[in-house]
Amino acid sequence: MTHFASADQAAVAKAQHELQEAGIRTVIGTVVNASGITLAKSVPLARLKTFHESGMGAAPVWHVFTIDGGIAFTDSITPVGDMRLRIDIAGLRVLPGGRAWAPASLFEQDGAASPACARGLLTDVDGSLGEAGYQALVGHELEFFLVAPDGSALETAPWVPYGATGLLDRSEFLDDLLSALNHAGIPVEQIHAEYGRNQLEFSLPPAAPVQAADEVVLAKLIVGIVARAHSMQASFSPLPFPGTVGNGAHQHVSLHKDGLPLFSGGSGPHGIGAEGGAAIGGIIAGLPEIQGFLTGSVLSGSRLTPGTWSGAYLCWGLENREASVRFLNEGQSNPHGANVEVKIVDPSANVYLASASILALALDGIRGGRKLPAEIPGDPGRLSEDERHRANIRLLANSPATIIDTLDKSRLARGLLGDAIVDATVAVRRYEQRISAELSPDELAERFRLAWSI
Repeated sequence: MTHFASADQAAVAKAQHELQEAGIRTVIGTVVNASGITLAKSVPLARLKTFHESGMGAAPVWHVFTIDGGIAFTDSITPVGDMRLRIDIAGLRVLPGGRAWAPASLFEQDGAASPACARGLLTDVDGSLGEAGYQALVGHELEFFLVAPDGSALETAPWVPYGATGLLDRSEFLDDLLSALNHAGIPVEQIHAEYGRNQLEFSLPPAAPVQAADEVVLAKLIVGIVARAHSMQASFSPLPFPGTVGNGAHQHVSLHKDGLPLFSGGSGPHGIGAEGGAAIGGIIAGLPEIQGFLTGSVLSGSRLTPGTWSGAYLCWGLENREASVRFLNEGQSNPHGANVEVKIVDPSANVYLASASILALALDGIRGGRKLPAEIPGDPGRLSEDERHRANIRLLANSPATIIDTLDKSRLARGLLGDAIVDATVAVRRYEQRISAELSPDELAERFRLAWSI
């Protein structure tokens, strides 16, 4: 048993019976907060119905717990009050070790959705797309470094970027990881050794936005479980080790209307339709303002370096890995069809909030009738500064203070996603900046190497 599609009383009873037959003892429910950290509560299996229907208590400060265990209070988030953490029975999956997991959302005591709950926000954004007649699919790529239990670097044989060596050296870990992911109902599409030493990446298939984000959280949880079983940890820090590449959490987005794709079959470049072009235009136009949701942590800016394929240049292009928005054409080599990859997202971002902000920008672009910007076909880094200026190409901000100040002042972000989400994100990221102001790059990376691990 891996998945439940119904949330009625019969489904809850059926799920509890099947989990009991499978030897499951506890159920974990998770949420991701504004810091990008995963918080959880667990209950004995006998409490499954209560966990789903009325939920477990959670203080409002869950939204603003920080990566060092602190709290970044806001005007509206204080020690006073309570929320309910309620799991979504439809997302129940089995974990190794007699445990089950389900995604959760945060609600007020009266049953209303908490305005700072990112999963609830993504549900709303996806609903707005549906009401406008559009359907989105999102596919995620996850990069991580294997490290020692204390977070230090592993001493290993020489590492070949994208080489077979890493797959063989880590074959036992990878076999167990793929087995656990498959058992949990996550069909990994591919996995490979990445550029950094002991860095791995795997890709998840496209799915509806909320389900896709749920599976990212589950996948990270399983990576953590399997890594521990092999006496390691997995670092999802944007930059675990200064001087080398960082970790990305790229998101691939495709859009359809009435069953027809927006990114193919049209009259624009590479078959992009008018509404597909407007969606891309909306993402590119709004990316600097919502960047704090995608690359807002104190380590995120250090990853956004030209020449590292992190998408540091604000532009788009076919298979252009230096562009913040990479276009992937339909065809035999891309069975999922044409889509856009937003490359700047990193694992310190709240995955639900990152998807919500990207999709909200795409819908805003369509509604506003934006034009598809001119394509940048080559490496922007090879152009002169004057050539980039004339082509309207600029580097995205890499200063944490600048990124968060822009988010704080953005009417666009507040209008599309709400004040509660913006204020919580600004609060936790400014807190990070204050506590790390005196740290060197090496100290910063070491201190927070495991901050976003599960």
